[in-house]
Amino acid sequence: MGIDFDKLPTPCYVVDEGLLEKNLKILDTVQQRTGCRILLALKGFSMYSVFPLVGKYLKGVTASSLFEARLGYEKMGKEVHAYSPAYIEAEFDELMEYCDHIVFNSFSQWKKYRDRVKGFRKKKIECGIRINPEYSEIETPIYNPCYKYSRLGTTLANFEPGELEGIDGLHFHTMCEQNSDTLARTIEVVDRKFGEYIKRMKWLNMGGGHHITRPDYDIETLVSSIMYFREKYGIDVYLEPGEAVALNAGYLVASVLDVMNNGMDIAILDTSAACHMPDVLEMPYRPNIIGAGKPNELPYTYRLGGLTCLAGDVIGDYSFAQPLKPGDRLVFCDMAHYTMVKNNMFNGVNLPSIALHNETDGTRVIKSFEYDDYVRRL
Repeated sequence: MGIDFDKLPTPCYVVDEGLLEKNLKILDTVQQRTGCRILLALKGFSMYSVFPLVGKYLKGVTASSLFEARLGYEKMGKEVHAYSPAYIEAEFDELMEYCDHIVFNSFSQWKKYRDRVKGFRKKKIECGIRINPEYSEIETPIYNPCYKYSRLGTTLANFEPGELEGIDGLHFHTMCEQNSDTLARTIEVVDRKFGEYIKRMKWLNMGGGHHITRPDYDIETLVSSIMYFREKYGIDVYLEPGEAVALNAGYLVASVLDVMNNGMDIAILDTSAACHMPDVLEMPYRPNIIGAGKPNELPYTYRLGGLTCLAGDVIGDYSFAQPLKPGDRLVFCDMAHYTMVKNNMFNGVNLPSIALHNETDGTRVIKSFEYDDYVRRL
């Protein structure tokens, strides 16, 4: 690994380019074996200082907003795809400047904007419709795009075959941190419900949520799922993972500020679940810490809390081989994705610095934040 965490300011996100490239190479093997095109979903990972590396392997980016589309266009300069549940009319003309593909959530959105897209003279923009197959194996409703009354995508009952002129592809996104067996079951439903329309398309986008770079991921089933559509319909296939690109490629380094006791030992850190790793509270999930264990697994157990006034700003309970004391460093793992893109300055708490590590340049801080960053938000 080669990262000297003790020399970094805290709190600080650190991305290891070697680990990032390892993920990118795995994704590229899928592209090479299947002919599919894989995009970086900026909603999960938008650290543009590594876009030159990402662009060596992936075909471009997918955006959820005007700002993300512009970032991908300016900082990577490859394919830019966009999807939003609804587009802001005042932004749409500028959005077209950056995009190669635009996916619409509903036929009403398509009918509202199709003349603008068709009349755009600078380039051909391919358009798609997001479909909702009403099948998902995600158990947490907040992350389930196919949950009852979902606003994401068009169901078969609301599909309008007579409005497909000018539509180049269909898009579905039904997964979250799942293996390819879920995808294999999902595509059966997608094909059964929408196959007669897929055969009229140029491409099919299978969205994100594919945990391709996880150690236990079944790549062979992914390959066969992609090839199923490519061979049956002769269409291009897109995938747009965000998490899989940066999975296990980054860290968050924090320091202990104080230790107290209220029925159990509590350590207060200079980082925050609410501000710096919101998915700890949203998912929820428990990040691993280098050298720490589960509660009572090692001799000294602490509840780790953030420095905001939110009572629930708790990262979790961890055990350590030695007692914690102010100044100790803790290194949280898998902190590249859904951290920088979701963090905030609640309570005026500053954002972590951002550092990059590679074998040539070592570890260097590439971004720090100050009071002015806080003020400009308000």
